[in-house]
Amino acid sequence: MNSKLTKYAFLAGAAYFVCMAIAHFFSIKVPILFVYYDTPFYAYPDKIISFSVCAYIALFYSASKHRDVALIAIIVLALTVAGLSAANVSNDLVMVLQGQSTLPYWLQTGAIALYLTILVGVYVKDGKSHPDLKDHLSHLQEN
Repeated sequence: MNSKLTKYAFLAGAAYFVCMAIAHFFSIKVPILFVYYDTPFYAYPDKIISFSVCAYIALFYSASKHRDVALIAIIVLALTVAGLSAANVSNDLVMVLQGQSTLPYWLQTGAIALYLTILVGVYVKDGKSHPDLKDHLSHLQEN
């Protein structure tokens, strides 16, 4: 069971992803909701991204309710941070930016990484306050 703090931390993520989906659907290119907000784009991939983000919304909403899903959401967000980091150092991005700094993208990636760190912290804190966590983890490993 998640604590109220953990529940609301994941619900905040779900709300963030709702805003991100809306921004991508309507091509509202604002930083934080649109990580690569000032790069060339086509509207149709952004519509696809908006619907893909719905999976994050469902995952984070479910994570707010179920502790076993929370760990999966944390892992997915960590992979997202890794993916954004890889994109930030890619030659493709360097070519598109034509000498512009990648600092704004790193700041946004860092903000998501900070959120990830908060989620890990509240998840671990909840685990320490629940003595049945070892039983739960061993049950997950068996499946």
